[in-house]
Amino acid sequence: MSPQQQVLRPSARTVTDAFDPSLAPVLTVEPGERFTVEALDAHGFTRRPAGPGAPTPRLVEDAQGHCLSGPVAVRGAEPGDVLAVTLHAVRTADWGWTVAGVDTPLNRRLGTTGRVDLLWDVDPDRRTATNQLGFTVDTAPFLGVVGTTPAAPGRHSTIPPRPGHGGNVDCRSLVAGSTLFLPVHVPGALLCLGDGHAAQGDGEVCGTAVECATTTELSIAVVPDPALPTVHAVTPAERITFGFDADLNAATDAALGDLLTWVAAEHDLDRPTALALLSTCADLRVTQVANRTWGVHAVLRHDALRRS
Repeated sequence: MSPQQQVLRPSARTVTDAFDPSLAPVLTVEPGERFTVEALDAHGFTRRPAGPGAPTPRLVEDAQGHCLSGPVAVRGAEPGDVLAVTLHAVRTADWGWTVAGVDTPLNRRLGTTGRVDLLWDVDPDRRTATNQLGFTVDTAPFLGVVGTTPAAPGRHSTIPPRPGHGGNVDCRSLVAGSTLFLPVHVPGALLCLGDGHAAQGDGEVCGTAVECATTTELSIAVVPDPALPTVHAVTPAERITFGFDADLNAATDAALGDLLTWVAAEHDLDRPTALALLSTCADLRVTQVANRTWGVHAVLRHDALRRS
């Protein structure tokens, strides 16, 4: 990190638990400017819990959603634009937590109600996390929430991901080196981000990952002619499109339809031909099963389609 970079640090003044177009930006950046955002974990814990599930102070005790850093304004961004949010580096804190067993329809169906808390020691350099039960997982840190603010007045929950805004996407592929494309709906875009995850499987099946604080170096460009006008991403390995809906079929249609549009336009193909090609090499993955919304992402490796 350059000493000249702007750094956004969490405080009562610089975090929010909702997307709200009436909020004043806590940081303004120029397009292309590199800056750093420090974010607390989703609950906004101000210190490591004394033990798994132990009561721990929060920066915002009565928060209704994730503890997010922001909003960040991008100078010159206007409704109708698309932001390209590039994550240059994501580093975790040295601890994290997971909670399972919340009373949800999924947990009732699985017979997994009954709270379970895990507390993790995270080693950002070795890229591992070990919990109090002695289990170790590999880490691949990313931000669960990166989103632009809706234009409609009022407070918008951080919990469900939103078509056209992003937010609580929870896609584990969005590691350092990735660029997430997000439509702009208010002047400045008012980007909010956080909900760091040290490790997560596709689906985030219990509703939480290894939740942790993060330090992220990023830059934001305003893209005049994006590949798609909707939420999409390019990672070091893949291109990704997303679908979010209470109906799994609708979420799948949205994710696959956008990937189909992208590939057909790029290779000058009709849609049936593009779909035939995608059937040989694209993947559909369930991004998340929580947060009141199904998330599906369609994935195409950069080297999957080659012309001979």
